[in-house]
Amino acid sequence: MDYRTAGVDIELGNRFVQGIIAHARRTHRPEVISGIGGFAGLCGLPAGMRDPVLVAGTDGVGTKLKIAQTLGMHRGIGQDLVAMCVNDVLTVGAEPLFFLDYLATGKLDPEILTEVVAGISQGCELAGCALLGGETAEMPGFYPEGVYDVAGFAVGVVERAQILDGSQIQLGDQVWGIPSSGLHSNGFSLVRQIVASTGLGWDHIPPGWQHSLGEELLIPTRLYVREILTALKAGIPIHGLAHITGGGIPENLPRCLGSGQSVQIEREWGIPQIFRWLQTQGQVPEADMWRTFNMGIGFVVISPIPLGEIFPDSFYLGRVVAGSGSVLDLPRLS
Repeated sequence: MDYRTAGVDIELGNRFVQGIIAHARRTHRPEVISGIGGFAGLCGLPAGMRDPVLVAGTDGVGTKLKIAQTLGMHRGIGQDLVAMCVNDVLTVGAEPLFFLDYLATGKLDPEILTEVVAGISQGCELAGCALLGGETAEMPGFYPEGVYDVAGFAVGVVERAQILDGSQIQLGDQVWGIPSSGLHSNGFSLVRQIVASTGLGWDHIPPGWQHSLGEELLIPTRLYVREILTALKAGIPIHGLAHITGGGIPENLPRCLGSGQSVQIEREWGIPQIFRWLQTQGQVPEADMWRTFNMGIGFVVISPIPLGEIFPDSFYLGRVVAGSGSVLDLPRLS
């Protein structure tokens, strides 16, 4: 017996690593010291920082993976993975420095996993962070053949004096939403249950849609890093940031507020058709919709000034009021 007959092909794994090095190199920042292949990745801090604080975040993609693997559409998963991590790091005002990935599968398929890594590389380029390294684990008998899982880890940096921690937010500050690109990477256990109950295939195109159901659900998570960092570096007064992920607006928006504050929603917005379709098909209660999905808003910015010209596709949601950390008067869906 040997390792290969046990289901782990070391030579194939080595060739896979060599094949993805070019994707990683495209993302490297000036601070990167070491390349792919060592025991650890090395990255310095940006020059000129006075009191840098490292900021870390980790996440996965969830059961959105099952749809991607069923349809053979893997590249967007890589961008999802990066976005779910770096968008979190961004909420305290940090600039993402580097990213690490973990890929696990029952049997290594270089073609599929190279697509995933290409998507990770693309996400890192969009976020301006380096793909510093990662791990690929071939685990026969643990994952079925054809199945893979992914996890990501992002590290950023921010000046201590510029950390957004809720203390900057004042009563009366304006709350602005920046649209999501779709469902992003949350709520897919419910999504899959709803679609299964309809008996429709992933290639079904509902009336008035431009894409099939599967294509719509697999639109990659939007990255907000460059536009937010550009505004911060330009001196735009930003008091708070929230990434709208699992838990939706009711649970994520209060996480960036200060003590004794709530958000009063003062206007409706155009909730994308995919959310209304899911609610109708699954007869999902409104409260569950709000606490499961982003409902068309992927990121929230709190500022004392109007932000419509700073973030052209953003829209005014409401304002910060006295309260106990809640979101008041969410729009009715019906």
